[in-house]
Amino acid sequence: FVDRPTMLADVLLMKRHNINAVRTSHYPPHPDFLDLCDEYGLWVIDECDLETHGYENVGWRGNASDDPAWCMAFVDRMRRTVERDKNHPSVVLWSIANEPESDTQGAEDYFRPLFDVARAADPSRPVGFVNVMLAPHGSCRVSQFADVVMINRYYGWYVHTGDLANAEIALLEELRAWAGDGKPVIVTEYGADTYAGLHSLTPQPWSEEYQVAYLEMNHRCFDAVDAVVGEHVWNFADFRTTPGIIRVDGNKKGVFTRDRTPKSAAFALRRRWLGKE
Repeated sequence: FVDRPTMLADVLLMKRHNINAVRTSHYPPHPDFLDLCDEYGLWVIDECDLETHGYENVGWRGNASDDPAWCMAFVDRMRRTVERDKNHPSVVLWSIANEPESDTQGAEDYFRPLFDVARAADPSRPVGFVNVMLAPHGSCRVSQFADVVMINRYYGWYVHTGDLANAEIALLEELRAWAGDGKPVIVTEYGADTYAGLHSLTPQPWSEEYQVAYLEMNHRCFDAVDAVVGEHVWNFADFRTTPGIIRVDGNKKGVFTRDRTPKSAAFALRRRWLGKE
């Protein structure tokens, strides 16, 4: 449990760095956090806690989609999220899932009624979901139901690692493709793991210099496409994850460390967002 003073410290740190919006990101927030967003003026994309990363245990591959109890549990979760949070003026958009499989007929059939559930629970706000890189523009079959296109993209990190020139070409091409659908686009995740205090003369992955260069590349692409109306860096601060071979002591994509010490990226973002509405 995170107490209210700690939440407030984070909110004030966000405000100090000109952050004006947050995405709850498949980790349902405590109601106190939404109260603070109401009070201090942070817009919120409120996301139901369906976290899948496009893998097979998601409900519409295999046998899980045939289980009415599983399906009804998610419908109930979506309804309760809306019911709990709909009176917060800071909440501006509902996200029904993070990175599900969305390029199959099964996914299309599964998600179509879930958008209806969200809209029936609250007809006043737009509804979307967060698209994964495994279902790029042209292959996603779920984005057609969304009011806003939300995409997580890591060109320059998971794709074209260390090659920001080609990453920029690929990202700009995909953003322009999404823009052609006529919907606003929010980049809900983009980021690069960065070990605080690691520096390099030329930007190399994991260094603070690379994180700044990576962010600057993404921002050039966002600014070049009018349909892109929002950007949410992954992540505000480093956080612990399960042990594994690709992460050292957690996810290091934060622009702050776990104890809220700023990396170079925090100052670069503060300058970018200065005066932005």
